[in-house]
Amino acid sequence: MQVLVTGANGFVGRQLVRLLSREGHIVRGHDLTTESLEACGADSMIAGDLGDPAIRQRALRGTEAVIHLATVPGGAAERDPSEGRRINVDATMAFADEFAALMPGAPFVAASSIGVFGQPFPPKVVDTTPVAPYMYYGAHKAIMEIWLGTLARRGQLSALSIRLPGIIARPAGSETMKSAFMSNVFHALRAGREISLPVEPSATLWLMSLGRIADNFVHALKAVKSSDVPESAAITLPAIRLRMDELVAEIARQTGANPKLVSYDVDPAMQEGFGQQPPLETPAAERLGFRHDGDVASLVKAGLAAIEAGFA
Repeated sequence: MQVLVTGANGFVGRQLVRLLSREGHIVRGHDLTTESLEACGADSMIAGDLGDPAIRQRALRGTEAVIHLATVPGGAAERDPSEGRRINVDATMAFADEFAALMPGAPFVAASSIGVFGQPFPPKVVDTTPVAPYMYYGAHKAIMEIWLGTLARRGQLSALSIRLPGIIARPAGSETMKSAFMSNVFHALRAGREISLPVEPSATLWLMSLGRIADNFVHALKAVKSSDVPESAAITLPAIRLRMDELVAEIARQTGANPKLVSYDVDPAMQEGFGQQPPLETPAAERLGFRHDGDVASLVKAGLAAIEAGFA
């Protein structure tokens, strides 16, 4: 199958391109720049702004399935909501419509976010928890979930929005991501450097490794056609929920670092937005075959492996 991956030059995108290629798919990668995609196994590459109809037309030519990762991320969307809306809503909506016109009923898998649940989080998140975004980024993703769900119910696309938890480990210093501290602690302890975290030691997080995220996106190309896809055409991925100090302790154990390198300088807004993630139940995703990393040790091992392999 010829699969188009947008946002393919991002750290998730590069891993996904590599995995799709290994699975035998013909992979076309799109991003603003594409200089590293050939090394990841992309068969063809399209560089340009997704807001440009000509770029979208070139990207979709011959495409049989789409995995849509391209986004203006949380911190950047908060600083410039109009730019975030231009890409995250306007361009994405046009892109989905154009693909539906070219390939009715074809798979369209989109990266969404747990930001759709707003802040503070509800006491528990289950499949029926309503979306109530607070950040602009979460609102953009919620809007697109509704639109893709509409296209799916109308039979115009086989669409599925996947709400991603915190992904570890991202590249060091990913300043456009408010959640970057979750990954920066990996880089710091691995290098034996001090780091100050903006949440409490007892902060609770939903986390998944980069490799498992990529596995779940590849799986989604099959799952999107299942009769078990909910009517909303949106799912929350299962994730490991753990405390910040538990994460620190396991990273320190696996790297041999001193956990006392980590201090805490709590930012109330960050604690509210990223440090109070409640119990999570995801039976819809699990019925479809989506999985988390299994346990904390496996999660951290996979996060460190991504750094050592140069993915983060």
